[in-house]
Formats: sequence, structure tokens, C-alpha cells
Amino acid sequence: MAVSIEDIKTLRDRTGVSMSACKSALEESGGDIEKAIDVLRKKGEAKAAKSSERSTAEGTVAIVVKDGKCAVLELLCETDFVGRSDEFKAMANDIAGKILSGEISPGSTDVPGLSDAVIKLGENIQLSRSELLQGSNIGSYIHSNGKIGVVVVLDGGDEETAKDVAMHVAATNPAVISPDEVPQDLVAREKEIWRDQLAKEGKPAEIVDKIMEGKERKFREESALLKQSFVKNPEQTIEQFLNGVKVLSFTRYSI
Repeated sequence: MAVSIEDIKTLRDRTGVSMSACKSALEESGGDIEKAIDVLRKKGEAKAAKSSERSTAEGTVAIVVKDGKCAVLELLCETDFVGRSDEFKAMANDIAGKILSGEISPGSTDVPGLSDAVIKLGENIQLSRSELLQGSNIGSYIHSNGKIGVVVVLDGGDEETAKDVAMHVAATNPAVISPDEVPQDLVAREKEIWRDQLAKEGKPAEIVDKIMEGKERKFREESALLKQSFVKNPEQTIEQFLNGVKVLSFTRYSI
């Protein structure tokens, strides 16, 4: 019998197996999704069908840079043991390489062969997010635990400078590049808290506005990459370290 693409996708989402395997199972089960899951289990896909319902709180970040392009992704699994394994990290890097080459679209969660890894490793494995970035000077950094990865794109400078900034972003997790980019609604929310605190402290009304200006400036600067003290040399800010080199973007993944 003919089966709908919607049912195939539903079965794919629930089991993690390939679209073709889902189509065959649905045809064999007369279009019944629950029976199709049983069909897949009987054919050796049982682990994939059961694992797809379990939570994924561990994993690794992978970054591949080549010829002015960079693929970054977050591959999730169930346990830290699997997430730290060489096999799992190699799989993440392989997927990143395929995103870089165009074999897999950035942002896609449909990865060929992923269901085979689910069966082999016995865990739910999900490609939660991925991006493809471009630039003339790209720096990347992955923390030793594999759970924090950063990509920085600079206009000018060199790869080592970009890598140093990426390492800084991994450590401090800035919200924006420059103070003026901090969202106004976020500032407004903080202002409500500050005003309440100042009122409870009994600060004179004539100096409240001046105090508020100082608090806003500090809040914006602490949130902004360029104004943060450089982790490798706290005596200078990132802006001073870059010395005219412009930060075009930064991307930080954290599991």
C-alpha cells in the first residue's frame, strides 16, 4: 500500500532509522505506525526505536575549518562515557566535515547513518544544531571536555589572534560584541531591579539617575566581548588586545 510522507517522517522522528526503512516498515504494517515500530524492532532496529525516546544531556561539540569556511555542531547522546569516546567524537567530526563539503545542510537533523550509530552504541544520538560560517580569518577553540566550542570571525589579524579570542569567549560567555548591542529590553529589566534596590537603600532622588547611568554602563560593558578583561592578560581588554582588528561574529556552543 502507499504510505504518506508525513507518516514516514513521524516514524523517522520516533525511531531514528532511515526514511527508506520507515517506508518499508509502514508498507509492511499496512500504515500502522505502532506496528511499523514492531517491524523495525524485529528487523534489528529495536535499540534505535527504544533509544529515540530517551533524553540526551551529554555529547560533544565538533568544529572543522577549511578554506575560509567553518562547520560547527553539537552532537548529543545520553551518557558522558559515550560523549567522551573517540568513536563518538570521530563521528561528530565526520558530520562536521560533511556539512563543510555540502553533503549535509547546516541546521539539518537528518543525518545518514545516524540510526546505525544509535544501534551500535545503544544510546539516543541527536544532531541538535549546526552552522556553516565563512570569513577570511576564522579562529576556533574547543575546551578540553569537548562540551564548549567557539568560532570567532575577525576582519584582520591572524589565526592565532582569532583563536585567543575564541578561547576567551569559551571562558567568559559574552552576550554581544559591543556594549551598544545589548538588547534594550534586557537593560530595562535590569533597571527595574536597580531602582528597587536603590529605593530600599534610601538613596537620595537627586543622585539616583547618576547611579543608574553608571550601573547601565557597567552592565553593558560586562556583557560585551570587547570591553571584557582578556583572560590571558587581565591588564588589557579584548578591544585593546585586538588593537584595531574587528570582530565580525562569534558563535559559542555549550552542552
